[in-house]
Amino acid sequence: MKVLVTGGAGFIGSHVCMRLLSEGHEVAVIDDFNDFYDPATKRANIASLAGGALIQEGDIRNRDFVRQVLAQGHFDTVVHIAARAGVRPSLKDPQLYIDTNISGTHNLLEAARERGVGRFVFASSSSVYGLCKTVPFTEELALPQTLSPYAATKLAGEHLCGNYAHLYKMRVVCLRFFTVYGPRQRPDLAIHKFTDAIHRGQSIPQFGDGSTRRDYTYVDDIVQGVLGALRYEGPLFDIFNLGENQTTTLSELISSIENALGKTAIIERLPEQQGDMPLTAADITKARGLLGYDPRTKIREGIPKFVEWYLNK
Repeated sequence: MKVLVTGGAGFIGSHVCMRLLSEGHEVAVIDDFNDFYDPATKRANIASLAGGALIQEGDIRNRDFVRQVLAQGHFDTVVHIAARAGVRPSLKDPQLYIDTNISGTHNLLEAARERGVGRFVFASSSSVYGLCKTVPFTEELALPQTLSPYAATKLAGEHLCGNYAHLYKMRVVCLRFFTVYGPRQRPDLAIHKFTDAIHRGQSIPQFGDGSTRRDYTYVDDIVQGVLGALRYEGPLFDIFNLGENQTTTLSELISSIENALGKTAIIERLPEQQGDMPLTAADITKARGLLGYDPRTKIREGIPKFVEWYLNK
């Protein structure tokens, strides 16, 4: 299979590329190496692909660039992971998120349609569930209100994907990722940021009273779900949750990192942050049944594995 992975130099994307290459697929990457975090980190991720992937450096907001890559590549599948990520940064620059996550996704869908790409996998987010009160979250829930521009752009991306599946008979699978962590995790994300600060003896910010809960998902399990989506032969358009099916409070997370490091956190207690969801919890019944998704790394095992990577990177 010939696969284009957008955002392939990033945290999740680089893991997906490595798995695809290990299974003998031909892989190309689109990434703009922007400065949301240190571009050198992303270039190190790409170096880990050992020259096996073709790197196309450019921005998915550039329609001509996207069309050129798709025209030259003759891809069977697009795995679209590239995005402006993060709830809090989206509050500061919503236009950037709209341009990248909505217009960029449309550029890819349109170029894929023009070139007859048979399958499009879209990386969505648990943030689309907003303040849903039905727990755990199922894919069939109505989603009347998101809580941040980031979440709104991800939900809009899902709707665009649905349009293309319906209008042009493109097979599209949307995967709602639930708080992904593991080796090479972005440095701005809580587990990486907390681990680094606790290790250095610096304070960590705790927004709220520590009772917010997240469904943390180890990156190897996410990759397993992406590979399942590449084999899926169900309806032309479908949506799946990819989570661990267990929730952890912020206080429990901090304690787990403390135990793995053998150090005590210095906690700076702050008010709850606008746009943050109080709870994420994935019902993964559908993904288990139709994608063969079987998450294996629980948080009690994943945090020590992450800390080991952090200490040895």
